[in-house]
Amino acid sequence: MINRRMMFRGTAASAAMGAIFKNRVAEAAEAGKSLAAEVKDLNFRGRDGRLQLLGALDLESKHDFSYGVRLMQGKKMRETAQAMFMRALDKKGVKSEALMTVDEVMKAIEDDPAINIAQKTWLFNQRIMWKSLQDFFHENADFYLAEMESFDKVGPGKLELNPNMEIPSEARHEIHIQPGGYVGDPFAGHIYHYGTNSFYISVLGHNEQDQIHKKTVARLPTPADGKVKRILDMGCGIGQFTTALKERFPDAEVWGIDVGAPMVRYGHTRAQKIGIGANFAQRLAQDTKFPDNYFDITVSYIMHHEMPAESTLKVINEARRVARSGGIYYPIDFNTRGTNKGTAWGMYGLWFDSRWNDEVWHQEFDAMNFTAEIGRRGFTAPKEPVIALPGFGVRHFIRNA
Repeated sequence: MINRRMMFRGTAASAAMGAIFKNRVAEAAEAGKSLAAEVKDLNFRGRDGRLQLLGALDLESKHDFSYGVRLMQGKKMRETAQAMFMRALDKKGVKSEALMTVDEVMKAIEDDPAINIAQKTWLFNQRIMWKSLQDFFHENADFYLAEMESFDKVGPGKLELNPNMEIPSEARHEIHIQPGGYVGDPFAGHIYHYGTNSFYISVLGHNEQDQIHKKTVARLPTPADGKVKRILDMGCGIGQFTTALKERFPDAEVWGIDVGAPMVRYGHTRAQKIGIGANFAQRLAQDTKFPDNYFDITVSYIMHHEMPAESTLKVINEARRVARSGGIYYPIDFNTRGTNKGTAWGMYGLWFDSRWNDEVWHQEFDAMNFTAEIGRRGFTAPKEPVIALPGFGVRHFIRNA
């Protein structure tokens, strides 16, 4: 095992801080105090609101640079790549608005390698970002494992782990090319959290304080009778949406479930640190184990494009089973075309996401009419649906009686 003090090896001051932490843990153990109570107020390099700063200035600097590269790639480089893409189509006599399959698109642009420069930059930046995070948390494994252990059985909020759960093969993919994926690395939650902050900054804006999650939750509709006693967040990841739900509905029983034990474990630890009593459990969205007609609101946040279409249909059926009559079902995810054809640039983006970002089912998800499938499975959409996350699919449904 790695000595906990190694996490602070960057400077003399950091080393001293590590020694202080070790002494405090020992003192707490001797006094019979909870380790969680001790680590709760030790913030390493401090906090920025609800975001604990990364444990080393060097790592934070690397990520600041990575954010800058992502912004540059997402704006200027992508615009240039798209312009080259359109020129390549024009040379082949293909109209940009023509509807094409992925195979047709790739055949039209395969002779123009310059198109992939922006995507290659994105890919290398993504890999470097993940590796620097994974290396740091593994180098300091003793501390971060001890920290999670200290919070595992501490409230408010429960944590349920199921070490004997059979993990579906589909859940083992390294989505976003995150090494180990959501289930294969004990620090998957830590890595995901800091990595996806980078995702947001180039697409929807800053999310270091869960701004996007909180704004989305604030827009969610509630049942017509106003009753909100129980809420389920399916495929909750590290629980940013889950904690936002608990903040909006503090008196409700809120559950976040995910197949990834490292994800819900980190989510639980983080929720305790910021004082939010949501519950987390390692369970499948297709088989939640909750009673029939149990939840007033059932949601998911950008989950379905990361699973096979067959699994998506099972999740919808499960959502109907656990939702009570008149309850809200609102799964947030990308818009879908409902066909395997689209504009060339859009289909190229889908191909790249599937091939290089390991979003292996994104094309399959896009080809299904997700909204219509919900309507076929015991839910009704209101005449004036609420838009929870602008730019994404509007899927405001009410459970039929």
